[in-house]
Amino acid sequence: MFRPSRKWLLLIFTIILLLLLPPLLQLLGEEYLISLASRILIYALVAVSLDLMLGYGGMVSLGHAAFFGIGAYVVAVFSHHSFDGTPLFSWPFILPGTDAVLLLWPLAILISALLAAMIGVLSLRTSGMHFIMITLAFAQMLFFFFVSLEAYGGDDGLSLFERNRLPGFDLSNDTHFYYLCLALLGAFVLIAYRLVSSRFGMVIRGSRDNEKRMQALGFPTFRYKLACFVIAGAAAGLAGALIANHTEYVSPGLMHWTHSGVILVMVLLGGSGTLFGPILGAATFLILEEVLSIYTEHWMLYLGPALILVVLFARQGIYGMLAGRERNNV
Repeated sequence: MFRPSRKWLLLIFTIILLLLLPPLLQLLGEEYLISLASRILIYALVAVSLDLMLGYGGMVSLGHAAFFGIGAYVVAVFSHHSFDGTPLFSWPFILPGTDAVLLLWPLAILISALLAAMIGVLSLRTSGMHFIMITLAFAQMLFFFFVSLEAYGGDDGLSLFERNRLPGFDLSNDTHFYYLCLALLGAFVLIAYRLVSSRFGMVIRGSRDNEKRMQALGFPTFRYKLACFVIAGAAAGLAGALIANHTEYVSPGLMHWTHSGVILVMVLLGGSGTLFGPILGAATFLILEEVLSIYTEHWMLYLGPALILVVLFARQGIYGMLAGRERNNV
């Protein structure tokens, strides 16, 4: 007789909860929490993308928020020009009323992927602490570049006039926006699962454990790691497009290195190398932030000890505690 493991029970329960969450919150009269749930899904997406690099490729990056911020700024800048009628690069890009999601979100993914390719080509020639510092340096350069752009608000950031438009969806409706975020997160998790379960994933994991041996076997590890870096950057760019629409505001703070640190904490808290763990990590981090910030502005003082305990006693984070110690791909 088939007996589902704790891993599958956890996965099924989480999927059902995520699908039923908006109607449950509406039934309880807590509709405002749907916006928080959407934010959790967006940060879960960028955390899963980092886990693809960190947990499977062993690439510890403190600059992942750069791709998150770039995706957000692509949406904000082009939306800004479409509404005030001013040309961008000497030609009008889109007009008000255009179904901007079909145009701007793929553009955010593409530009984030191209940026990731350029950064990856340089940073992946190093490893360890040097890799960490190079990714951090690129993120900080982008941060200060957008701070200097006074035309787009500089340090004050840039507001969107409204959320982008998508045929068949009213993205101004929090429930519709939530389900769109959930669908995109689910699609990326499935793509990432297929990747890590394929030959590509085996090469990435082999490069993490012993890159010289993989090279001796004839695998071009640099290309594989670069592809992994670009895929993660593209997914972070999509998450950036979502967060720009969620808050209807972007600022250079989205790409600051401390924001990369927050995303890294989500991955470690949930469990790196699991794909599903970062979702739990993002939910735990943001819910704790929401609850603790009600009582004190120094809520990180309470989160810090909790993170230390998780790292010391749960090597695979919250996911490892709930699903067991066996190493899984999801």
